[in-house]
Amino acid sequence: MKKLLMGIIASCIFVPLVTQAQFAKPEDAIKYRKSVFSVMGNHFGRLAGMAQGKIPFDAKIAKEDADLIAFIAKYSLRGFISGSDKGETKASPKIWEETSKFEQYGDKLLSEVVKLPQSAGKIDDLKAVVASVGGSCKSCHDDFRLK
Repeated sequence: MKKLLMGIIASCIFVPLVTQAQFAKPEDAIKYRKSVFSVMGNHFGRLAGMAQGKIPFDAKIAKEDADLIAFIAKYSLRGFISGSDKGETKASPKIWEETSKFEQYGDKLLSEVVKLPQSAGKIDDLKAVVASVGGSCKSCHDDFRLK
């Protein structure tokens, strides 16, 4: 039991350090997260366009986009490291003040985007999941993104 507890404590200390260490400077973290969200936004925009009937539905493309979003979303929050609240960013300082709430929003996003690949084959399924994912994105932007 003692070894298990020490392992848990060590991982709680080590994991944030590894995440922090992947960026040489806070500006690198900002560039990283902008890139991740840009890719996600571009591919999600195509899914949203299909769901809204603005572009023709293509199940193959929808599945490819959905798979990519579900994969990359797992890495989307890694760029929110200490010190990356300053610089060329729209990230609100509230992210670092309300970390628990921000992480809950991140968890919500992840729980929604994993539904995208399964929904990509049928337009009606895709519409429902796109609305849910879009709502998750909007909630976080409303609370944690500077205008």
